[in-house]
Amino acid sequence: MLTRRGVVGGALAGSLLGSPLAAALQTDRRRPGFDIASPGDAITPIFVDAADLPGVRRAAADLAADIGRVTGTDARIVHDPRALPDRVILVGALGTSPLIDHLVAAGKVAVHDIRGKWEAFLIQTVANPMPGVKEALVIVGSDKRGTIYGVYDVSRMIGVSPWYWWADVPVVRQSRLRIANGRYVQDSPAVKYRGIFLNDEAPCLSGWTAKTFGGMNAAFYGRLFELLLRLRANYLWPAMWNNAFAVDDPANAPLAEDYGIVMGTSHHEPMMKAHKEWTDHRQHYGNGEWNYATNAPAIRDFFREGIDRNAHNEVIVTVGMRGDGDVALESSGSLQSDVTLLEGVITDQRRIIAEGMGRPAEQVPQVWVLFTEVYKYYDAGLELPDDVTIMFADDNVGNLRRLPLPSERGRSGGFGIYFHMDMHGGPFSYQWINSNPLPKIWEQMNLAHRYGANEIWIANVGDLKPLELPIEFFLAMAWRPSDVGKDKIAGWTHAWAERQFGPEHAAEIAMLAARYAKYNAWRKPEQLKPDSYSLENYREAERVCDAWRELERRADAVNETLRSDQRDAFYQLVLYPVRACSNLTQMYVAAARNARFAEQGRASTSAEADEVRRRFHRDHDLRDYYNHTMAGGKWDHMMDQTHIGYFDWYPPGTDIMPPVAEIDLDPANGFGVAVDGSARSWPGYYLPPELPILDSLTREKTFIEVFPRGAGPAPVTVTADQPWVVIEEGKAFGVSTRDRRFWVDIDWNAVKTGRSEATITVEGHQTVTVRLTALRASAQQEREARGASGGLTGAFSLAAARFDRSVAARGVRCEPIPDYGQGDAAMSVFPVDAEPFTDTANAPRLEYDVFLGESGPYHIDLVTAPTLEVYPGRHLAVAVGFDDAAPVAQAVFTPTTRAAQDFLGEQHAANTAANARTMRFTLPVDAPGRHVLKVFMQDPTIVVQKIIVHKSALARSYFGPPAWASGGRAGS
Repeated sequence: MLTRRGVVGGALAGSLLGSPLAAALQTDRRRPGFDIASPGDAITPIFVDAADLPGVRRAAADLAADIGRVTGTDARIVHDPRALPDRVILVGALGTSPLIDHLVAAGKVAVHDIRGKWEAFLIQTVANPMPGVKEALVIVGSDKRGTIYGVYDVSRMIGVSPWYWWADVPVVRQSRLRIANGRYVQDSPAVKYRGIFLNDEAPCLSGWTAKTFGGMNAAFYGRLFELLLRLRANYLWPAMWNNAFAVDDPANAPLAEDYGIVMGTSHHEPMMKAHKEWTDHRQHYGNGEWNYATNAPAIRDFFREGIDRNAHNEVIVTVGMRGDGDVALESSGSLQSDVTLLEGVITDQRRIIAEGMGRPAEQVPQVWVLFTEVYKYYDAGLELPDDVTIMFADDNVGNLRRLPLPSERGRSGGFGIYFHMDMHGGPFSYQWINSNPLPKIWEQMNLAHRYGANEIWIANVGDLKPLELPIEFFLAMAWRPSDVGKDKIAGWTHAWAERQFGPEHAAEIAMLAARYAKYNAWRKPEQLKPDSYSLENYREAERVCDAWRELERRADAVNETLRSDQRDAFYQLVLYPVRACSNLTQMYVAAARNARFAEQGRASTSAEADEVRRRFHRDHDLRDYYNHTMAGGKWDHMMDQTHIGYFDWYPPGTDIMPPVAEIDLDPANGFGVAVDGSARSWPGYYLPPELPILDSLTREKTFIEVFPRGAGPAPVTVTADQPWVVIEEGKAFGVSTRDRRFWVDIDWNAVKTGRSEATITVEGHQTVTVRLTALRASAQQEREARGASGGLTGAFSLAAARFDRSVAARGVRCEPIPDYGQGDAAMSVFPVDAEPFTDTANAPRLEYDVFLGESGPYHIDLVTAPTLEVYPGRHLAVAVGFDDAAPVAQAVFTPTTRAAQDFLGEQHAANTAANARTMRFTLPVDAPGRHVLKVFMQDPTIVVQKIIVHKSALARSYFGPPAWASGGRAGS
């Protein structure tokens, strides 16, 4: 029986998942409601008219089975309206179910708010709907899919996850299922066509389907279609990497029509024909060239075949033409001649569509996808019929390249978005694991929604698994964006976790799922190298490893508390990505330590080599458990994707372990010393070791590491010549217990104001002395610095969302996007479609109180999202200033920077791999002390993650100085 906690949690989950039944599921028998199941009573049967649409009948059968999954007994399906019991669930679509139409005509069910709408539905309890029936739960849709979505809404609310089969999410048994009396209405979705693209599906999806179903046949697609409908999707680009949907299994296309899935083809496969159909049979088409200038009649025949076989199917026809095999169109000589050629291609395609479909072309949905180089034809003025949807593609890494201008938004075909969660191609491939944090998806797709690209949204999801969470989020956002606003993402994720695993651990599971994707977006796993994170500066590699280890510890703890039937789902949805990505990061960092320790002559070099090998093999053990053991081997091959050892944009043929070094150990028992902030070691380097300067405002510590250079122990003592130096031994960063770290701190009450020097001596068989400098602020400096970020010396960071003041202008304001990017939140301009500010000083701004220890020029680095110029003519300008001085403005895209910063420019790969772009400003500061740093947000769509303030060159690192080094503030 459902508990009260379960009911409340279910209501929350429903509201955040866009269900009209959000608060309808109840267990209180004293309140009026409709019983689907009740202890001691028979399960309520389901009526669906035998003449209703196949997809509706099939969905009703799924609901019957879902009731069985929950209660242990399937609901009975009734087709004869003359044999209805006294309590029944009635399912039907307007206009195709005579019984539903009769109830509407009799005034028993009001459908005024869904009639004639796209994919809307209502669920209503009705007393005495007809003679002999005392009560009914009526599920009625405005059309076929509206009805299907209504049916699956009931399934979802009684506890059957859309992922019950695709992620082995268990169903909790309940003996009572009651829907509160009432009328529950779901309006049409915000985005008309919402779907996914299975792409680059070898070796994982193709290997799995071959073993599980014998190929990508109707058995496979039936499972997929059901999932899509349960997620309220309606559109699919099928697998095309050596696959051809319509001919691999002739039952595929009719099955899609029966289910109610709108079929299409990918951006480079026009006219409902798979590219494989051309490559397998090109010899039958004229001269075999995929070139409209030299082989047009044969290509038209090829196009005609695709249209003719889909004459009676619900499809969106991809028009236009690219090159042979997802490459650029072979040029006809010039850009303008290419535009003319493409216009001719589309004209011919529309004539073929009209002839084959038996109706005017403008009545057949069509899409032209502006992928990669296709943008240039649009920008050059290609004339496209008004009814064709223009689909803008992102940059292959989840950053939109273009949005419709107000002058473009009136076209009847509207605009769409092709979005990547997976990529095989430029700027680099990422196909292994989920690296798509939901706040980033929200930020970009919210732009699409607000700028009017709402006709079609489709996401490239590669093999589908393991992108379950971002797929569902993307589709939920497409259905009703208001349900997943930026401040609701965490709640939505919590609701998702609760639906899969129940309320007890939902908060922790939601955190784990969100956090691993966030960490992966810091640096996509495929882009990791041993030197990605700095070993010597800011303890960067150590902090990253600590973050992953803590995440893994918490994931393991949840796993131990889950029921045994939940662990397969937890492994594939959360535990595997956490463990595997933590292991991968630590393997690369161990490889970095191995190389560094070899340079330093550490005896622990070999231990780090062993750690690299151990973690390389653990990666394969984790993979093999996913493939062969989890769920009894159900998902064999789904984790076959190589992901270690990239040396080019494409995946390596096999995983390649990072190289490791071995050294000859000196038999003498010598020792070495390394210091914070340096890659060198002593004795050996000609300049003396020196620790980073410590100051009393930031209160940071530093450290020395001492390690054996020989096979035996190397006992040492570490002392300081000043009483205000505090030394405490801790654990060194590495796997060897023989390496020792000595933390160095200052007793600031015992040191004089100003600069003080100390020497730390490491003594054993030899002696190494390390110099330390401490800066203590004066009383006046301490007063000025109170509550401000910064210090007496060195670089520091500000988390963008930790501002001191936010000043709106003209109704436009800077707001945080929670959990975005490198820190707890990032800042952007809202509303996102606001007009730019040409008057910099009057733009909305963020103010940060900072303390600067010196005068002179300062560099201000704004770490932003790698946003592209989605609105032609807006250049993503932002300005920075100190105090009341005139701010300095800068734009991301200028005549001199555009080529480097734009799509596939020389900075594009680096920016997208880091999910960050850095804009540097240099500003004068006349006097040390307290100042106000102001950031003026001139253009919408820009996102600021953090701010780095420094006078001299930054020490090499990935993130720069962490925000926690800024006056004690928390942050990234």
